[in-house]
Amino acid sequence: MAWRSLLVPTLMLAAAATASAQAPDYNLGKTPTDEEIRAWDISITPDGKGLPAGGGTAVEGAKLYVRKGCVICHGPDGTGGLAPHLVQSKETTTPSGRPEKTIVTFSPFATTLWDFIRRAMPLQRAGTLKPDEVYALTAFLLYKNNILGESDVLDAQTMLKVKMPNRDGFIPPDISQYKPGAPMPFTILPDPSPEKK
Repeated sequence: MAWRSLLVPTLMLAAAATASAQAPDYNLGKTPTDEEIRAWDISITPDGKGLPAGGGTAVEGAKLYVRKGCVICHGPDGTGGLAPHLVQSKETTTPSGRPEKTIVTFSPFATTLWDFIRRAMPLQRAGTLKPDEVYALTAFLLYKNNILGESDVLDAQTMLKVKMPNRDGFIPPDISQYKPGAPMPFTILPDPSPEKK
């Protein structure tokens, strides 16, 4: 019989907890302004949607690469630093003899490289680069990887014409069978370069 006397208070506590969890307003935080949303909404899609106005060349990017400190982490030629290599060279091969994947040779679209530089670089001052600086640094890395000419202007229009080396090495994920909580199904084609014997 003692359990019946505990049943009513237990049910009341459970009902109160459920009602509290479903309350629409906790009076925490604030609704973001349109300006705050625009500052956070900086995603760049492969088709160039979201790219801002501006432009730059590899010549400008080479100067920025030194001035903004990229050389400290990535080395003077995009290799040899403590951070990942940015430029593919004879020195950037794996033990199997295959070329090491760099952000430039692995990314299927130039917009991916642009977006990464804008969001994450320079390391201790991420997000501080102006659009022209991001275009110039992207142009510099594309030039160093023999994808773009030294004086070619990279901007929102010309970036879409850049054919990245691994453009055809990616298969878009089939998300039609995706279920919430499951890992995203990404598929990458095998590296076509022959094994060194």
